Amino acid sequence: MTTIEAPSFSPALFAFLRELKQHNDREWFAANKARYEQAVKEPALAFVEDFGHRLPAVAPQLVADKRSMFRIYRDTRFAKDKTPYKTHVGIYFRHARSAEADTAGMYLHLEPRHVFLGAGIWHPATPALKRIRDALVARPDEWREALAAVAPEWEQAEGERLKRPPAGYSADHPLIEDIKRKSFAIVSPLKQGDATASGFLDLCEARAERARAYMGFLSRALGVAY
Repeated sequence: MTTIEAPSFSPALFAFLRELKQHNDREWFAANKARYEQAVKEPALAFVEDFGHRLPAVAPQLVADKRSMFRIYRDTRFAKDKTPYKTHVGIYFRHARSAEADTAGMYLHLEPRHVFLGAGIWHPATPALKRIRDALVARPDEWREALAAVAPEWEQAEGERLKRPPAGYSADHPLIEDIKRKSFAIVSPLKQGDATASGFLDLCEARAERARAYMGFLSRALGVAY
């Protein structure tokens, strides 16, 4: 008999986040802390653990642990928006060597009507950015193949670009628009219903497998395994 996988998340997670957006203050959160623990934090940590068992098959260099779930508390020290809580759930599977080098990772974003997977590296430091740009120049066909391999499930994230070509790179290079990127990431849009349906782990695993060519290119450019 086939066992049907239980959903990773329930509609209660998105209901909590919708209400939090309307009542983003410490008093409301304190009164609803038990809801947060039960509907949001516990399922998210369970997802991290469950997906961690699948990572060796599709992304063996990525790490899943308690640090994978971002804190819900916002850092408001230098922000104009002083609301204390994030109104989304963010889960990041970092590279095993992230503590010693700029590396690419994978991200899951859960927000009412806005669910997606992300993969890549966001605003890397200048040396890492140059390594990726140099890899595009040195291996343009491999870059194009990596982008083709992840489509159509994944597409390049827009992100910021330089207005002019970076110093040392030709303005007429066929990949100049990619070379001008400040981040190298791809996005895989999902539906809220995907996250609350059985089989969400299977879906995420399949998308992670699909992203391998892109993540592999970035990792080779950055000098780490993938």
